[in-house]
Order: sequence, then C-alpha cells, then structure tokens
Amino acid sequence: SSPADCATRGASRTAAGAAAIAAMGYRGWIFDGTSPLGDAAFDGVTHIVDSAPPGAEGDPVIARNRPQLAARARRITWAAYLSTTGVYGDHAGGWVDEDTPLTPNTERGWNRVEAETQWLDLWRETGFPIHLFRLAGIYGPGRNQLLSIRDGSARRIIKPGQVFSRIHVEDIARVLEA
Repeated sequence: SSPADCATRGASRTAAGAAAIAAMGYRGWIFDGTSPLGDAAFDGVTHIVDSAPPGAEGDPVIARNRPQLAARARRITWAAYLSTTGVYGDHAGGWVDEDTPLTPNTERGWNRVEAETQWLDLWRETGFPIHLFRLAGIYGPGRNQLLSIRDGSARRIIKPGQVFSRIHVEDIARVLEA
C-alpha cells in the first residue's frame, strides 16, 4: 500500500528525522528517549518495530511508554525488538544459537539483555506479542567493508577458524515485512 492509504508512522530522535518521515508521506514523531510519546502515537497501532538503542535503564521505548504499550497489548498484532548477537558475548569462536546463555562482555550487550528482559516481562504480564531479533553485524548502503577500506578505517582480523556473521539492512527489512 502507499503512504497515503495506510496508517504507518515512525519516530526519530530528532525533528529533522521526523520531518524526513513526514516527507515520505507518513506521520513522524520525535522520540529522543527522555519523555514518553503521547497516547496519540499509539492510537490505532497494530504493529511495532523498536530499533531504539538501549541505555543503562534498558529500552527507552519501554522505560517511557510501558503504560501505553501495556494498555494496548491485546490490540497489537505483532511487535519486534531489534537486538544484537552481542548478548551472547565472546565464545572464543564457538557457535552460538538462541539456546546459548546470555553472557555479554560489554556494557552495550548488557543494556540489550536488559531491554530484551523488559519486553519479555511485558509479554509475560500482558500477552504483548513481542518477537526478539538478535541481529549480527549490519551492512548495506553506507555500512560495508569496501567503504571502510576506502576511508582507511578497515581493520584486518586474523583468527584461524573465525567466522563472521553479517546481515544486509535490506534483508532485515524483508524479514520484518514477512
């Protein structure tokens, strides 16, 4: 469907980002994580994708908007929280899967675990239909190894048996759309 005939909306941390969303024909909201979105931002919402980076308090969407989300839990059809494989930590080259214990080795990783926990708590308490997506290294336009070689920021990592996990930004979008 086109932007004009659907109720798609998006939030950005800045007024410029919200204006860019509006320029595409959607409703743009400003959400910088310091204050909640108003109830109107959630009215009629059936699907949510949360890609806000977490802080020490976990996910800013949950931290600032939990009452609005909980009140609408039965009306939400589907929701996604975009996390990271960094929640698994360093397994010295060993394979991990969704059953691997979460042992992040960075503050950012622990913040993601906290955010995931907050979403899962909302699900347990209200039935909110959350899906966690633990994404590997994202690449795509403006984010790839050829550009890092060109700008001089590339690093060579030599670890026998090392496997890198990457996902293209368009593949993420296709999975979420499906």
